[in-house]
Amino acid sequence: MRCRRSAAQPARAPADLPAFDHWYSTVSHRLHLAVPLLFLAGLGTIRAAPAFVVGSGFIFESAPFPSCHASTLAETSPGRLVVAWFGGTHEKHPDVGIWISRSHAGLWTAPVEVANGVQSATERFPCWNPVLVQAPGGPTLLFYRVGPSPNSWWGMLLSSSDSGATWGTPRRLPDGILGPIKNKPVFLPGGDLLCPSSTEDHGWHLHFERTADLGRTWTATPPLAAEGTIGAIQPSVLLLPGGRLAAVARTRNGRLCQTRSLDGGRSWSPLALTEVPNPNSGLDAVTLAGGRHLLVYNATAKGRSPLNLALSADASSWEPLAELENEPGAEFSYPAVIQTDDRLVHVTYTWKRTRIKHVVLDPALFPRKAGVPGVEAK
Repeated sequence: MRCRRSAAQPARAPADLPAFDHWYSTVSHRLHLAVPLLFLAGLGTIRAAPAFVVGSGFIFESAPFPSCHASTLAETSPGRLVVAWFGGTHEKHPDVGIWISRSHAGLWTAPVEVANGVQSATERFPCWNPVLVQAPGGPTLLFYRVGPSPNSWWGMLLSSSDSGATWGTPRRLPDGILGPIKNKPVFLPGGDLLCPSSTEDHGWHLHFERTADLGRTWTATPPLAAEGTIGAIQPSVLLLPGGRLAAVARTRNGRLCQTRSLDGGRSWSPLALTEVPNPNSGLDAVTLAGGRHLLVYNATAKGRSPLNLALSADASSWEPLAELENEPGAEFSYPAVIQTDDRLVHVTYTWKRTRIKHVVLDPALFPRKAGVPGVEAK
């Protein structure tokens, strides 16, 4: 996918990008997108990406910051994407702020800083883990954290009424509310926004927060119980038939954990380990149109390469699908994944801590039976 170089662009993203149609039609055809090549680890050979990878590129080629991490993305209207991440000297440095870029016809606007951790003329804290969500028929919400570390950060919220071109005044969330901690929240049938969250100040604990009025008032579950000694953070919510919910999360136990809710996220089953490897690294997942679930994760016991895809029919048993990246010793981490109005799947992730990569998948080209237990894919 083409990328506009930030060095030749204005310091602010333009607020008047022209309207454009459906993402797929504006690029005419998937063959107009750059399709990546994947390296087979240790063999020095090159193979084509899977057929369902229909686009790949970087959100920016150069930027005013040397390091970036923890991307998030949302579709603000059909064909319009906005991506956010934190960037600065390095993670935890006080100059780390929240940056965004918006898409137009396959191009990305120059990175623009929309939030920072300035408290006064003499005090500034780093920003962390932005999370975007588009309210149906309403504003684009941008949650993020500010503070010296995950042990002591607090939740913040920004809102945009023009697809991320401009943003309002940052608002601190109530004490005890952090907002979605890494992965996207989900709107439930009644209109409540359910936010997957976690804390790290007294061990690792998952909980879920809920707002019925786009962040003005909140409720939260207590920390989830766990089978054994599971410590977990950064859950991702999946939608099951009959209004049930599932969540998968990062652990220090070498595998992902999971939990279930039968009452719309008000209570959850004890955390239980899955068979999916997790090297203490962030993941994300999404429920696709048609009911299958897609997971983006690091399928390794150590490190943050490779970056992988897996499918599931029940959000419990996962079948490996493909590698997006594989370079020993490199970092490909903290993925975010959404399915857009045209049913394409968009993934962003940290690429070697220097850029944010964007990959487009066409799930219509996934193996027909992948993710269905006991059925061989064709």
